[in-house]
Amino acid sequence: MSTVARFGVQSTRPGTAQKLPRINPSKYGRLLERAAPMVIETDVEYERMLARLEQLMEKDDASISPEEGRLLKLLAVLLEEYEDRNIPLPAAKPDKMLRHLLAEKGLKKSDLWPVLGSKSRVSEIIAGSRSISKSQAKKLAAFFHVPVELFI
Repeated sequence: MSTVARFGVQSTRPGTAQKLPRINPSKYGRLLERAAPMVIETDVEYERMLARLEQLMEKDDASISPEEGRLLKLLAVLLEEYEDRNIPLPAAKPDKMLRHLLAEKGLKKSDLWPVLGSKSRVSEIIAGSRSISKSQAKKLAAFFHVPVELFI
């Protein structure tokens, strides 16, 4: 399970407009200086960033400042990107893999309707009563940013 899913941090996807609270640049700068977020290259860096994320997650939602909220999202994105590059997905049947990815990304079956074409097609594939075609596998791979082989 990804860091984003495990800690319930909402990943922001391109094209989704959200009204974000204003942040104080100097306060955010001090937070960044202490956390020193960066593209994660090693397990040691991963553990350090994960510890910082967990520290922020221990705070009550109401007490997290807008600056801490932004840092939390940044850390989650960096951690998820590292996990995607370095933690292999489990081997599974294509329909099981699809269910796993939906759960991990916090998505619903309805999120796949535009990808696979219809509600009934999605339901049949997830139930395992219909196999995933090569064309659908390519679309799913692009949607989830994973290798197409996971769905074949």
